[in-house]
Amino acid sequence: MGGRVILRLGRDRHGPFLYLVTAGARMVYDWQFIVLIIIAVLITGISKSGFAGGVGVVAVPLISLKASPTFAVAIMLPLLIVMDAFSLRAWWRHRVGRILWLMLPPAVLGVAVGYLTYGRFDQDLLKVMLGVFSILFGLWGLLKPFRGRVMPVWVGGLSGGIAGFTSFIAHAGGPPLNFYLLQCRLSKEQFLGTAVVFLAATNLVKLVPYGMLGLLNVVNLTIALLLVPVAWLGVRLGLVIQKRLSGELFFRIILGLLILLGMRLIVDGWG
Repeated sequence: MGGRVILRLGRDRHGPFLYLVTAGARMVYDWQFIVLIIIAVLITGISKSGFAGGVGVVAVPLISLKASPTFAVAIMLPLLIVMDAFSLRAWWRHRVGRILWLMLPPAVLGVAVGYLTYGRFDQDLLKVMLGVFSILFGLWGLLKPFRGRVMPVWVGGLSGGIAGFTSFIAHAGGPPLNFYLLQCRLSKEQFLGTAVVFLAATNLVKLVPYGMLGLLNVVNLTIALLLVPVAWLGVRLGLVIQKRLSGELFFRIILGLLILLGMRLIVDGWG
């Protein structure tokens, strides 16, 4: 078979499935996995282009209901970079440079810490950690205890470092980032532009350690390639929704879902 990739859609008594064969692996994905990953990619695309990536954190917990967290982060990274490319066209000119210079260097350090600690947790423990992160981020997003308060500059650096770390382990850089941006008194356009550029830069940095860890293999990249149209659709929907739908309502729905997913992941991890 050499280096060929064989991809087939099939159906059995349980429903449709995706059959993927490469030189080193044979994988079968059922309809539930397909539905979950499409929903996850759509939500992430909508969040990235229209809501500063704050609820894109839901993608990895959602996919982890049917796959390992490691697999989830691996297939999402290429898609996130594609979404970043689409989103940057709309928001690049609205970025706030001084905030990016404050937060990006610590974010690189956060990514490095994520790389150095990778593999020290088994899949069940990782699910529990991801569940706790999901619940905390969901509660923080719903309650917003620090919105409107002016914070010292060092909080921006610390938030950037945490965002880099959580982005590495679960593509969850949005909540720590927004934690600081919400008190910077930016316009809506500046807020979105700064968030989009920060997350895009962080995702590019993550390519190197993800590649070194072997996460960007043929199977994961093939699945990501198949989902590029879904990613594009999500980004387009985000641009439309942020103009027509209350961002607050969208956030509350997704953050509520994030809390429920976190609970489910903790139960699965402890089980």
